[in-house]
Amino acid sequence: MSQLSKDLLERRAKNIPQGPFNTTLAFIKDAKGASMVDVEGKKFIDFAGGIGVNNVGHSHPKVVQAIKDQADSFIHTCFHVAMYESYVELAEKLNDLAPGDFEKMTMFANSGAEAVENAVKIARYATKRSGIICFENAFHGRTQLAMSLTSKVKPYKFNFGPFVPEIYRMPYAYCYRCPFNLKYPSCDAACADYLEDFFIGNVAPENTAAVIAEPIQGEGGFVTPPPEYFPKLQKI
Repeated sequence: MSQLSKDLLERRAKNIPQGPFNTTLAFIKDAKGASMVDVEGKKFIDFAGGIGVNNVGHSHPKVVQAIKDQADSFIHTCFHVAMYESYVELAEKLNDLAPGDFEKMTMFANSGAEAVENAVKIARYATKRSGIICFENAFHGRTQLAMSLTSKVKPYKFNFGPFVPEIYRMPYAYCYRCPFNLKYPSCDAACADYLEDFFIGNVAPENTAAVIAEPIQGEGGFVTPPPEYFPKLQKI
């Protein structure tokens, strides 16, 4: 490691808390597509993609141009204070892309945790119910409510309690390590049918506002449920 990287690490340790822990001890200077170059000139292949937000790669020409065009017009107004067309246009595009043959609306958020917090608020307000069902090995964020929905005590929840009440956790469809010791497909997705027992022993359906789940669990181990899992849950 060069002296420049050591100096940067020392400055990082002095000025930034350990919350955003670092998986790679490198300071990136330039990135294009799937390649990154650090301050020492070392090249890296980026398999993280900004944890899923750089899906078209680093510094894609169309993205860079869109940023420049917007900066030339204005950077920020806060939509509460002054509206602008591109905000509405993006919502329209997302509404068109979202599946389903019903009317849709889009709410923009700063992060996944903020989106989760608002989704729970909306579900509770709309249903006048309080119970939220989530899943083992789930990750939904690190704000207080989102962290309550998150499964891992370490590294995310240790010493941060008490947590938000009316959160109920059930096993996920983890075929590789089935919590019910069954085999797919002969099990007929029994993990989905378990929701009926869960309603008896943990939270009544009349008090359940929502079931929140990752279609594919990331932090939980990139767990993909069988295709019939969510349709069965929804039917129940």
